[in-house]
Amino acid sequence: MKKIDFIERPLEEIYGEHCFNDVEMKNRLPKNIYKNFKKVQNGDKKLDLQTADIIANSMKNWAMEKGATHYTHWFQPLTGLTAEKHDSFMNPTSNGGISMNFSGKELIQGEPDASSFPSGGLRETFEARGYTAWDITSPAFLREDNSGVTLYIPTAFVSYNGEALDKKVPLLRSMETIEKQTLRVLKALGNTTATRAITTVGAEQEYFLVDKEYYEKRSDLKLSGRTLFGKLPAKGQEMDDHYFGTIKERVADFMRELDYELWRVGVSSKTKHNEVAPNQFELASVYTSSNVATDQNQITMDTIRKVANRHKLVALLHEKPFAGINGSGKHNNWSIGTNDGQNLLEPGATPHENIQFFLFVAAVIKAVDTYAPFLRLSAGNAGNDHRLGANEAPPAIISIFLGNVLTEILDKIADGKKLEETEGGILKLGTTSIPQFTKDLTDRNRTSPFAFTGNKFEFRMPASSQSIGGPNVILNTGVAESLSEIADRLEVAEDVKAEMKIIIKDFYNKHKRVVFNGDGYSDEWLIEAKKRGLPNLKTTVDALPEGITESVIELFGKHKVFSKEELVSRYYAYSEAYSQQINIEGGLVIEMSNLQIFPAATAYAKKLADTIKSIKDISNEMNTSSQERVLKALLNNINGLKEKTLELERNLIDAQNVKEEYEQAVAYKEKVLSKMNEVRIYADNLEELVEKSGWPFPTYEKLLYNL
Repeated sequence: MKKIDFIERPLEEIYGEHCFNDVEMKNRLPKNIYKNFKKVQNGDKKLDLQTADIIANSMKNWAMEKGATHYTHWFQPLTGLTAEKHDSFMNPTSNGGISMNFSGKELIQGEPDASSFPSGGLRETFEARGYTAWDITSPAFLREDNSGVTLYIPTAFVSYNGEALDKKVPLLRSMETIEKQTLRVLKALGNTTATRAITTVGAEQEYFLVDKEYYEKRSDLKLSGRTLFGKLPAKGQEMDDHYFGTIKERVADFMRELDYELWRVGVSSKTKHNEVAPNQFELASVYTSSNVATDQNQITMDTIRKVANRHKLVALLHEKPFAGINGSGKHNNWSIGTNDGQNLLEPGATPHENIQFFLFVAAVIKAVDTYAPFLRLSAGNAGNDHRLGANEAPPAIISIFLGNVLTEILDKIADGKKLEETEGGILKLGTTSIPQFTKDLTDRNRTSPFAFTGNKFEFRMPASSQSIGGPNVILNTGVAESLSEIADRLEVAEDVKAEMKIIIKDFYNKHKRVVFNGDGYSDEWLIEAKKRGLPNLKTTVDALPEGITESVIELFGKHKVFSKEELVSRYYAYSEAYSQQINIEGGLVIEMSNLQIFPAATAYAKKLADTIKSIKDISNEMNTSSQERVLKALLNNINGLKEKTLELERNLIDAQNVKEEYEQAVAYKEKVLSKMNEVRIYADNLEELVEKSGWPFPTYEKLLYNL
């Protein structure tokens, strides 16, 4: 573990030292090259090879000064993880020596094998060529570990024919389209100073930590990321004593090093705390542009895993690693900012007068309601299906929380009523020892999937293990479509201000069904949501077809974010990913049931039977009814375990034999997943009956209460 001393080396010195950021570029590049590159980043000119050569050489020199010997094009394929191939700066010379070179061409473009990543049919095994292309708006950085120091260059990943094979390309396209439509709206409103509009994101990352010793003894955790068996310990999270509790020293040591590593690469890790479940934690970063935030969240997940390992811990990013207690999500805090200093989702001190703010809020409401099924899909994977709607996370029904003040103002606009200042709030606490402070415009609603939280919208459905790229593509493109309609109307309006109110009224009246400020966990909301016609897509498999509907294909085709082929490819790729995950889990359930739980339970049954026989050998009059009751329960559950395991084996084979990708995913959900749960019931019953010393793997108690 690293010695970290923020006195010897202050944070101001450490922050960004391993990031080739704008400050570093400005210091190292010739002034004309730096100015040219800024124009390239702003979209005012194309990157020429001469400029790229100079930047590449400067980047290489900076990296080598810090000990780097290799570079890698770092990209985000459809696995949801990151990928990298390392190349050395070294090139042999004719006299037997070496030169250390890194050209502009090598910086701009790489060539990984495109057939070895999920493509949903865009690439076949024999069609191996793919390209990585430098994302000029996301800074390069260094990673230092036992393998040395490596220069990481954030890139996009496309096929030989130019189709997107990753999370980055569609995200960049969506950022461009929402910028274009935002600027159209602002120009129609008379804004002459804004020339850039950028969607910003701040991601909150939840995760679990477990002791590595116990993790290594659980094949389900190692191979699937979650526990497939395990009964709750006597104490779970019902005491509410872990959330925001004192951070244990071992965890604090880990968090300190995690912050250090993130700060070095320019990731603004800001907040850390205990989460609700035992051994669950959260890290939140300061907001930045959507693509950089996506990159930084991937860096964060990878760094959490690596640093945990150094502390003999294992970080679990699965959405539901433990049944019966809270799972982990990822909150995506989204807004739109301009280069003239505006946050377009900031209501200001007098929201009733800020008609521009409500225009953009109306655009979001329309987009979320119209494309709710696809937004739900963007948060879908096999793990998140266990979490959503489980009284710990947002329900699977998409709704928007605005709070009473904003809802009241929108209602008045929709009804054509006069807007008046709403009473704000100085909180009176009844004591002079605590200073008065102003309460926020809205309360917080943790049951809402999509909540306004002061100056941004927080999308709370994304899965803890997934890239935030997907959800932000949907948000950006859906809102861009709303803004496109607004711009079309404002650009021909005789009275722009009057038209703004008409648009807000139209959008809100047509889409206010999606606005809900109440308890999203309640049974009443399920009934009410159905009355409103809101979709309730409970599982990823239910949501998958929503990614290739005519309206979705039309939306993304219009804004050039996804082609039809790219959307269809993702439909197949995500269907296959779901099936593969459940297939792994199903196989593990069978293996652990047959080779660990069944033998352990049988051995204990024999031990009990031998005990009963030994007692009766002494005297038939001795009472062994307690032992016999336990033995009977053991045998009943052993037989049930074996019966359900055999049924699971048959269902798993049936699902494996389904050829079409989506139909196979349906088979895994309906025939395999449900049968896995039946096996678990008997296994967890047996855990309650078998003596602790004889149970074949660490229990929840050990996993959740040993840090």
